[in-house]
Amino acid sequence: MRTDLWRKLAPWFALAAACWTTVGTAAPATPRNLVFFGDSLTAGYGLDDPASEAYPALIQKKIDAAGGGWRVANAGLSGETSAGGLRRIDWMLRQPVHLFVLALGANDGLRGLSPEVTRANLQQIIDRVRAKNPAVTIVIAGMEMPPSYGADFTGAFRAVFPALAEKNGATLIPFLLDGVGGVAALNQGDRIHPNPAGHRKVAENVWAVVGPLLRQKPD
Repeated sequence: MRTDLWRKLAPWFALAAACWTTVGTAAPATPRNLVFFGDSLTAGYGLDDPASEAYPALIQKKIDAAGGGWRVANAGLSGETSAGGLRRIDWMLRQPVHLFVLALGANDGLRGLSPEVTRANLQQIIDRVRAKNPAVTIVIAGMEMPPSYGADFTGAFRAVFPALAEKNGATLIPFLLDGVGGVAALNQGDRIHPNPAGHRKVAENVWAVVGPLLRQKPD
């Protein structure tokens, strides 16, 4: 039983040890912290080297090329749901967070969970992040479900993310996988997870929204 328990907890311990390590070259001055809090799409599932190929790593490279000043933490965990994210968010808030990108919900949708439950969990995550970091900038990554889930469900699920952004004064990435979802050449064999080229496109989607926020002066 102890062996089984360790196997379940080991990814959490590994994440805690690694997620606050800079993904890329740090600027000489003390950088501000940018956290990508997500699931396998963020973690870089299936990539040969997620530390350099997943979209958070590519964002760090763009930051470094633009002059640095920010440290990216990839807090993606494969298989994570909004409920799982809520359970581990306090662990992630041991360091100050200046910009927080919330990229959860896809696994909720794939499991057919109620969009209202997903929305409630994501709201609690946002509340906890703001409670520990009142001046934090929040970005919400929109997600969508395939049409096979039905118009009612896909519509309700899609609406969760802009509604959260509006309620919380957050910035919205309309659809994280825009231009990637459903494109065979940009996905792995499972047709769900982006390949390296797909992550480069995801990074472009993210940079279009996050890049301008990084250039804003801190309060």
